[in-house]
Amino acid sequence: MTRAVDFGTAKLMPDTDRPRAWLLTVEGAPQSYVDLDAPAHLEFEYARRIAHVLDTAAASAESARAGAGPDVLHLGGGALSLPRHVAATRPGARQTVVEADRALLRLVTEHLPLPPDSGIELHAADARAWLESAPPAACDLLVADVFGGSRVPSHLTSVEYARAAARVLRPGGVYTANLADAAPFGFLRSQLATLGTVFEHLCLIAEPAVLRGRRFGNTILAASREELPVAELARRCAADPFPARVEHGGALARLTAGAAVVRDGETAPSPVPPEGAFSIG
Repeated sequence: MTRAVDFGTAKLMPDTDRPRAWLLTVEGAPQSYVDLDAPAHLEFEYARRIAHVLDTAAASAESARAGAGPDVLHLGGGALSLPRHVAATRPGARQTVVEADRALLRLVTEHLPLPPDSGIELHAADARAWLESAPPAACDLLVADVFGGSRVPSHLTSVEYARAAARVLRPGGVYTANLADAAPFGFLRSQLATLGTVFEHLCLIAEPAVLRGRRFGNTILAASREELPVAELARRCAADPFPARVEHGGALARLTAGAAVVRDGETAPSPVPPEGAFSIG
C-alpha cells in the first residue's frame, strides 16, 4: 500500500512471515515495524535500545510514585511501534504522541488501529511547538524519534530545543533521542555538547561498528538531571541479538571534546545517510 502523506510518500508493506505485521517506510526510509498480534515486539535494534532506556526509567518513575504508571511523551510517531510496546508492557502508562505528518497519522490509525484502551493520545503538531506550549514537569519520559525522511529536522537540534524538552520533564525524568551519524561524528558530537549544557548526565548507546567509524548508523542518546542506570542499560544492550555498547563518563567526554553547542540560527539537520544505508526496495 502506497500513499502520499504530508512529508513524502509512505508505504505499508506486509511481512510475509507474520500474518498481521507491517513495515512502514517514508521516502524509502524504514520508519516503523508493527505486529498487531504482538505489540510488545520491536523488530528494529534501535527501537529495542530506546525500549531499554524507557523500561529502566519507567521502573524508577513507578517506584517514586508508588507503582503509578509513567507519563510518556513521544515526539514523532511513525506507525506507533514504541507507544504500542509501552502500552503492552506497562498497561498503566499514559502516553502522548506528537506527529507533524497529519496524513501519516490517518494512514496508520486507519490500517493499524490502536486498541481502544491503549492509553495513547495522538496529536498532529510540530514537535518543538508542542514542547514550548506544554505545561512544565508533565512527563517522566520523553522520546525524540523525529525524522523528516531520514534526517533529524534542524529545529530539533539546538540548546533552546533541549531546554524546552527538559522543561516538560519531571525531576529525575529521562530524555532519549534517536540520532544517526557516522565518523567523524560532527552531528552526534554537537548534539552531545548541546544536550550536555542542559542535562548533567548523558550516555550513548550504539553498535561497536558505528562507534568505531566503520559505518553510518543509529545511536541512542539518553539524558537526565539525575544519574542514569548505565550498568543495567549496558547489561541489557549487551544481551541483544545485535549487541551495543553504552558509553558514558570519560569516554563520552573524550568523544564530545571540542564540539560546539548548537543554538537557534546555527542549526542544521542530521547528515544525509549514504545511499542504501536505510532504504528498502
